Amino acid sequence: MRVLITGCAGFIGSNLADRLLRKGHSVVGVDNLSYGLASQIPEGVEFHNMDIRDPALSSACSGVDVVFHLAAKNCITDCQQDPVETADINVTGSANVFQAAHETGVGKVVYAESSALYEGSTVLPTPESEEAPESFYALSKQAERLFALGFEQAHGLPMTALRYFCVYGPRQDYRRTIPPVMSAFIMKLLQGEAPIIYGTGEKRRDFVHVDDVNDFHELCMHRGPTDGNAFNVGSGVNYSIRDIYQHISNLLGVDIPPQHEPDFPEEAQETLADITLAKSVGWAPRVSLVEGLKTMEAFIRERVLAS
Repeated sequence: MRVLITGCAGFIGSNLADRLLRKGHSVVGVDNLSYGLASQIPEGVEFHNMDIRDPALSSACSGVDVVFHLAAKNCITDCQQDPVETADINVTGSANVFQAAHETGVGKVVYAESSALYEGSTVLPTPESEEAPESFYALSKQAERLFALGFEQAHGLPMTALRYFCVYGPRQDYRRTIPPVMSAFIMKLLQGEAPIIYGTGEKRRDFVHVDDVNDFHELCMHRGPTDGNAFNVGSGVNYSIRDIYQHISNLLGVDIPPQHEPDFPEEAQETLADITLAKSVGWAPRVSLVEGLKTMEAFIRERVLAS
């Protein structure tokens, strides 16, 4: 198949592009490199250095069977500081992607929502029906969903929404204002520095490996039971931030006590995915936490710190 990935230079997008190329698919990549790295774009990708808000985006969609729309402004802290840009990228940009897909006859769009949609929910594990966004990032993702539904209803464009929980693995973006916890902990400890925990460390998160996420992406490529639905993509298990620190400390054999800094009040205290719906279409997570952390350690040692 011919597949287009927005955000192809980012964490999830570059891993997905790698996998699809290995399996013989043709991959078109779109990224403006504001968050992603050109060095992460796999050889063989037909790359377009382009913003998702560009009116010429439809030129990249020509002949494409499936669009994976992963590009977004997704650091919650940055989104809180600039809600206007957040809306411009995540809502206007997404509408432009959907319009380009519609105009060029793309067969299906699979796009990234977020577990942030459940920030205000107290139901755990959380099913897809429990939308309660609070942050500007989550609100932008809810608005994106409304536009996706509009394109589905007005133009018959098949849509699948994936609500990722805390995705981790090789290439996780360590350059954010507040880096993801796993890459941040591993990098600090490998450099002999104290990692930072924001708050008490008792917040709990559902972590899912990028390979498991891309298993679901592959399942969604073909028309079928995922069309028109939104799915939680998590592990169905959660860990406290302190648990994660201890797992990483044990794995690396490094014991440097973490430093604590003020918490972020806009974040949920706990996330835990109800993955019943995802399992009903034939998907299940398969990468254990320890196995997943080993893939991150190897990547950070060999590809980040070594350079």
